[in-house]
Amino acid sequence: MNTAQNTPMGRFDDAAIVLEDTAVTYGRGETATRALDTTSLVLRDGEFVALVGPSGCGKSTILKLAAGLLPASEGYVFVGGREISARAARVGIAFQNATMLPWLSVRDNIMLPLKIVSPFKAGYRSKKATEYRERADALLAQVGLDGFGDKYPWQLSGGMLQRASLCRALIHEPRVLLLDEPFGALDQFTREELWGILQDLWLDKKPTVLLVTHDLREAAYLASRVCIMSPRPGRIVEDRAVDFQRPRTVARTYDNDFIKLMQDLRALITHDGPNTVGSAAS
Repeated sequence: MNTAQNTPMGRFDDAAIVLEDTAVTYGRGETATRALDTTSLVLRDGEFVALVGPSGCGKSTILKLAAGLLPASEGYVFVGGREISARAARVGIAFQNATMLPWLSVRDNIMLPLKIVSPFKAGYRSKKATEYRERADALLAQVGLDGFGDKYPWQLSGGMLQRASLCRALIHEPRVLLLDEPFGALDQFTREELWGILQDLWLDKKPTVLLVTHDLREAAYLASRVCIMSPRPGRIVEDRAVDFQRPRTVARTYDNDFIKLMQDLRALITHDGPNTVGSAAS
C-alpha cells in the first residue's frame, strides 16, 4: 500500500482510527464473499463509538481491521496515525468471552499484556512484583474486584470475569480500546452494572473506544456516536451523535428522548437507510 503521504490520512491528524474507502472480500472468483462493502469511518482521539447492525453485516470485520488482525482488500486503515500494516499501535481488546488462562491468578492474567507489549515487556521481570502488581490491583479496585487478584478465573462469576477482562484490556494504557460484544453473554442486571463501570473507566482514562454490539440501549448509553450498518455486504449508512450528558445512568435510558433515539436507530437498521427514518419513527 501507499504511504501516509500519498493517502488522505493528512486530513485526520487528530484521528485514532481511520478507515478510508475500505472493503473486505473473502475468497476469489465465483466463491468470493463481500464481507464489508466500501465504507469510511473516522474516530477522533478519545471518542467512544458504537457499531450496530444486523448479524453478519461486518461489525466484527471492522474491529478486526482496526486491530490489525485482518488485511483490507481495498482502501486504507490507519490506527494511531500510522497505516496498520506499517506499525502496530497500542491496542486493548475485550471479547464476549473473557478468555483467561485457568492456571494463572486473576492478577497474572491481567498483567499478561505487560509481558508482551512494548515498552512494558522490557521491565516485566523486575517490576512484576512491585509496580505492575500495583497497577493491576488498582484497576481491580476500580472495577469492584479489590482483593480478588489472587483468585483463579474458575472462582469468579461471568460478570466478575468481564470486569477482569476490562482490566486486562486497559492495563498497558492503550490508545485504542476495541470491544466485541463484551457484555453479550451476561444477564441484564450484570450488563447494566458493567455499562456504568465501563463508562467510569472511559471518563477516567479517555481511550478511543470502538464497541461492537447488538444492543441499541447499550450503544446509546455508552457511546458518543452510534454508527448504523446495513446488511451484508455491510456499510455504514448512518453516523448519529449521542449528546446525552455524562455520566449517564440506567434510569436515563427510560426517558422519552432516549427511547426516541433507540426507535430511530432501530428504524435505520430495519429499513436500511436514513431516508426511511421519518416515516418509520412517526
